[in-house]
Amino acid sequence: MSMTKSTEKIVLPPPFPDHTQLPETDGTFVKNFQEHPQSIILTDSLTPVLEQLHPDGQYAIGQDCGIYWREAEPPEAGAEAPDWFYVPNVPPNIGGEIRRSYVLWREFISPLIALEFASGSGNEERDKTPLSKANLEQGKKPGTFWVYEQIINIPYYGIYVIRTGDLEVYNLVNGAYHKMSSNERGNYPIKPLGVELGLWQGSYQNQTQLWLRWWDGEGNLLPTGWEQSKLERERAERLAARLRELGIDP
Repeated sequence: MSMTKSTEKIVLPPPFPDHTQLPETDGTFVKNFQEHPQSIILTDSLTPVLEQLHPDGQYAIGQDCGIYWREAEPPEAGAEAPDWFYVPNVPPNIGGEIRRSYVLWREFISPLIALEFASGSGNEERDKTPLSKANLEQGKKPGTFWVYEQIINIPYYGIYVIRTGDLEVYNLVNGAYHKMSSNERGNYPIKPLGVELGLWQGSYQNQTQLWLRWWDGEGNLLPTGWEQSKLERERAERLAARLRELGIDP
């Protein structure tokens, strides 16, 4: 009996795209003047803590950057873009390239915390609409809250409603978000980081208002680099003045 080889070509499914193949913007723009300074003040003041936690530099900070959690058409329909998020134990760059987005199916590590700066009432950030065929047919996209809770599984999720100055922080417990209560300082402990998240009234980048800030576990505000430099200058000036009082030329 003769044997013949099949000439049919085997077509493999396309590989999952990576951060270089997915859109890095959805075409929208920042909704208010506070969003970028708010992200910067969070990252700047937390950097010394992260450098202690990750001496090897293996962590990533996303600021208004897409987290791709499912393949969709258009691709942006399968992404959420937190205003600020932190992912532990991942490289800050990939293959020497700056990250364009965070692709969950490529890296498998969820962010530890995601923060949204709500320009409106916060209802969009609290949206629990699940992903279902019926909802998609009706034009309902999965809600941000549901995606963070049920799919990406982000342990800590904060919603800061800028207009009212309200802050809500949720902790993922047994697969569901539970609204946290603030401590005696009005802050919310983020235990894996050893810090607290809360609100601070003050001026930053020529804007005086309520800002999301970090505190250490003892209630000390974590300074930005500029604030730390200012404190050191003030200490030096006080020391110089004291030395002059003692007849010593500093």
